[in-house]
Amino acid sequence: MAPVKLGLVGIGKIARDQHLPSLSRSSDFDLVAAASRNAGVDGIANFASTEEMLEAMPEIAAVSLCMPPQARHAVAAEALAKGKHVMLEKPPGATLSEVEHLAGLAASHGVSLFASWHSREAPGVGPARDWLKGQRIRKVAVTWKEDVRLWHPGQDWIFEPGGLGVFDPGINALSIVTRILPFPIWLTGAELTFPENRQAPIAASLVFAGPGGEAVEAELDFRQTGPQTWDIVVETDGGTLTLSMGGAKLSIDGEEQAMAPEAEYDGLYARFAELISAGQSDVDPSPLRHVADAFLFGRRAVTEPFFFDPPAAL
Repeated sequence: MAPVKLGLVGIGKIARDQHLPSLSRSSDFDLVAAASRNAGVDGIANFASTEEMLEAMPEIAAVSLCMPPQARHAVAAEALAKGKHVMLEKPPGATLSEVEHLAGLAASHGVSLFASWHSREAPGVGPARDWLKGQRIRKVAVTWKEDVRLWHPGQDWIFEPGGLGVFDPGINALSIVTRILPFPIWLTGAELTFPENRQAPIAASLVFAGPGGEAVEAELDFRQTGPQTWDIVVETDGGTLTLSMGGAKLSIDGEEQAMAPEAEYDGLYARFAELISAGQSDVDPSPLRHVADAFLFGRRAVTEPFFFDPPAAL
């Protein structure tokens, strides 16, 4: 099959760091256009809006959306209504209702919708899932701590309503947990810590339960400097499994397992191509549902103000 002509929407850090390199390696897609209010991509057509892009280039068959989640629903709905296949960066929307609406639009217009979770494509995730299928799981401990100034420099949207705050990276951990565990979990307790000048949390502590009494605990923090921590430790009757570096490394009882090279976004675009070819969609909102539950059920704590750049001394 000829490569699918694709338009990329939202040319920010994640698009430049991940989407553009993966698309340059993909034989499934031909990146022909980009839409962004403030940036462009060399060598292809550039537009200020998705509407302008799709009107000027009706040959575009698919779009990949990389803008912040607060603005994503309207753009995705527009593309689906015009019969375009759509891939959504994580999280797939600012609300669960948005995601449900988009899934219905994709079905009614006969196109594919892919709610992507890039951390599920980390090389250790599939082997971890396979190993855990035969184990009795007792406890899961998630530690997901990183420096927001390093990964989201100056991006105030992440602390606005719908930006998710620390759940922007933390939802990656939840996407892995919901992939590797062979049973569902549900939230039983949470504390969300908000800077007094922000609308989204900078840290969170979560407790989940499983159907057999399994305990899942997660500590998320956006304030960690120095080495970053993205670990999931699963204690079972058959040993302890550890996913580290966001799923890039896997060890069993301390013995590191051989892993394929990291290629998360290559895997996402390969999956998107499969869905288009098969006429199917893949929309799993479970990680976002757990985040929504945390906002609904969690206790609120307040901490000192957060600034990307320290305010000038008076």
